[in-house]
Amino acid sequence: MRIASIDILRALTMLFMIWVNDFWSVTGVPKWLEHAAASEDYLGFSDIIFPLFLFIVGLSIPFAIQNRIKKNESRAVIARHIVIRSLSLLLIGVYMVNWETSHYESIPGGNQLWGLLMAIAVSLIWMNWKRSPVEKKWHLPLQVLGWAILVYLAIVYRGGPEGEFGMRTQWWGILGLIGWAYAFNALVYLYSRGNIWVLAASWLLLNALSVLKFTDMAIETDGFLSNFSVIYSGTVPAFTAAGIVATMIFKKLSEKKLGLSYVLLIALGIGNVAYGLATRPIWGISKIQGTPSWLAICTGIGFLLFVILYYIADVKKQVHWAKIIAPAGTATLTCYLIPYYVYSIRGMTGIRLPEFLKIALIGLIVSFAFALAVVIFTGILEKKGFKLKL
Repeated sequence: MRIASIDILRALTMLFMIWVNDFWSVTGVPKWLEHAAASEDYLGFSDIIFPLFLFIVGLSIPFAIQNRIKKNESRAVIARHIVIRSLSLLLIGVYMVNWETSHYESIPGGNQLWGLLMAIAVSLIWMNWKRSPVEKKWHLPLQVLGWAILVYLAIVYRGGPEGEFGMRTQWWGILGLIGWAYAFNALVYLYSRGNIWVLAASWLLLNALSVLKFTDMAIETDGFLSNFSVIYSGTVPAFTAAGIVATMIFKKLSEKKLGLSYVLLIALGIGNVAYGLATRPIWGISKIQGTPSWLAICTGIGFLLFVILYYIADVKKQVHWAKIIAPAGTATLTCYLIPYYVYSIRGMTGIRLPEFLKIALIGLIVSFAFALAVVIFTGILEKKGFKLKL
């Protein structure tokens, strides 16, 4: 069973993610579009995009796992797939974060070449070669080459203001955070056997941990356990848990009581937004700090957008308007990686747009056109059989 609204919501979110990630190249971006500063009590458009993607990950988990169960895969096999997929996201995320803090002069060929090789390595390793036009005899050698490139990049890497650091975690990056949220929630779903009460309790627990982080009882660890801080801080996996709850409500009620599922999801949406606004004086709204108020408001938006898009796409069957962006919903990792090629090549060649195309409204339009072009190119690659798959 494939829900069109989930693919469309994922595609829209990825399109906007590429767009807002390109704002660094534009001057005069309106404040309401940008990320809020770390100390600022504010919610910009950019602060909503990543939470929505995490929410969509949760929407997809029950369908993905149930499809594997229908193929008679054991829970052990499915769990192994979840762990491998999560570790892949963590690894790619760490490489991407280190590229952002790399030191040009200390890396052979410069950090732009390092970034380009990273993108190539990720493509070689995680390309779905089985469905590509490339002959089978080349599949394994290409993947081995990708791993060899990653090892080389780790050896030659230098980062920090003076090139004093080697490869290090720093933070997990966007993909790494998705990996943690996916791993925790997918395993909870798998081993609870999709029990809606266990899943709802898990969501509430993660929200409680998010609140706990801002009290004197906050969980603090060092050493090895600090690697799991994304989980026990609650906020990031809570978005994904909310998506699972939304899907479970939909699955339980849609066949016989579709109207009631609408009511419950809308109530959850409005309730979360109201809670977030009511608690704003306590914690403030901050993506950087990961406040419970930010968590609640963005979660509420996720519930409401899912209801709206489900009605449009799955009930009214109005999907043609989203056809142009569909590849961003079905080849998401491919779409996310393409800008890394573009930015690296642009840095190496020195190619720049004229200044008048990078200012204010014109700059935003050009930047959005770039995001749309990335999505369209992703579709071309997908049709030719080139698609990344974890």
